[in-house]
Amino acid sequence: MVIPLQECAHTHGQRKRNEYCGIAGFSSIYDVSHLLYFSLRALQHRGQESAGIAIYSKEDVSLYKGMGLVHEVFNSTILESLKGNVGIGHVRYSTTGSSSIENAQPIRIYTKEHKIAVAHNGEIVNVGELKDFLNEIGAAFITKADSEVIARVLAYELSKHDVVESLKNMVRRLRGSFSLAILIDNRLFAIRDPLGIRPLVLGKIDGGYGLASESTAFHSIGGKFIRDVEPGEIVEITHKGFITHHIFKKKHKAHCMFEYVYFARADSVIDGRCVYDVRREIGRILAEEHPVQADFVVPVPDSGRAHAIGYSERSGIPYAEGLMKNRYVERTFILPSQETRVMEINMKLSPVKSVIKGKKIVLVDDSIVRGNTMRKIVKMLKEAGAEEVHVRVGSPPIIAPCYLGIDMKTRDQFIAAEKSVEEIREIIGADSLGYISIEGLVKAIGLPYGDLCLGCLTGKYPVQIKGEKIRFQSDLEEF
Repeated sequence: MVIPLQECAHTHGQRKRNEYCGIAGFSSIYDVSHLLYFSLRALQHRGQESAGIAIYSKEDVSLYKGMGLVHEVFNSTILESLKGNVGIGHVRYSTTGSSSIENAQPIRIYTKEHKIAVAHNGEIVNVGELKDFLNEIGAAFITKADSEVIARVLAYELSKHDVVESLKNMVRRLRGSFSLAILIDNRLFAIRDPLGIRPLVLGKIDGGYGLASESTAFHSIGGKFIRDVEPGEIVEITHKGFITHHIFKKKHKAHCMFEYVYFARADSVIDGRCVYDVRREIGRILAEEHPVQADFVVPVPDSGRAHAIGYSERSGIPYAEGLMKNRYVERTFILPSQETRVMEINMKLSPVKSVIKGKKIVLVDDSIVRGNTMRKIVKMLKEAGAEEVHVRVGSPPIIAPCYLGIDMKTRDQFIAAEKSVEEIREIIGADSLGYISIEGLVKAIGLPYGDLCLGCLTGKYPVQIKGEKIRFQSDLEEF
């Protein structure tokens, strides 16, 4: 059901960490609303809470957004009303700001001279300081999203400078992770933070060019992936091509390791690395670091599949689909009681007893956060007759919060923060438990250790965060 903007005032419950934000933008000689619609559907795995599209048309920015999946928010009538050659889109999961229509994106604001729309993937860690500054100059906020803060900082700079200088000054004020699609009147810009924490790519479409969070968005609309936006790069996108206005140079980058382990779609290419290839290599290294005698390697679908294939290839243990996923169950909320959470798992997954019964199973997943879901899955396999269940995990233990765009905010969320691997094994009921090492993960990704954000694994972050350690403490270079 399409929910009109003015009627979407309810708040959804908190969702799992596996949903956050995806952005897209296009400039074309043709109408772009349908391109945005289908590219956002290809990025739906990055956010299932709300969706929105902003189009520049007739000297104004038309905006439509609503709560729900892309195909629930938009229909053909709405898309036909969003006519224009330049536009941006967004799918959201909230990491800051509550889950409500007011915080859905893109964010649109007007100044005396400009119409602005902003779509943001990431999280600004100095948002409080920026709000204090904006309050002092008389800015009023409509939402609680840090994306509005970005838009209002830009509006302030536009009151004093030209468009390109304003964007440069805006980037200088922001600290944190940000991949941005920005409309300033009929001009489209792609901006990636100076550390490249969140992904952002450029591509060609029929009649023009565009940006997206992942390369898969271009494949879904018959376009062509061209390259990543460089960390710190400001790119103006026209129907004729790209114009790079400025690059902020940092000695090190900080690409989020979780994009490769879990978040990005497996067919995407991020910073030169095919995500599927990385996940298979993670599985191979897991098999080397944590071998075991077993009958089958079974993935937790769908996130553990490529990891499990790699584990099977390196170990020689046959791969089997021992868990079936109900593909007609939406990604679910964190439910209010133990009984409903158990029902949720049983509805989403069911064991293939002919694979499981009497067998020793290697169960492979991308990560363990709280451990609750893994405990239920192990129990499910044993109740289906598994003789042994050996859990292998494609991420090292998560011990620290993410402040840069993933909804993992407090240390008490993480089972590994205070418990040893052996204690976790006992809690989840596995016969053995093995995590990939940080060194193994870095090797699998294939990027330098110093160019990855590993904050949730090490407790050391690539940007200054109050009360936390910063990596490369002796080398706080600034652009």
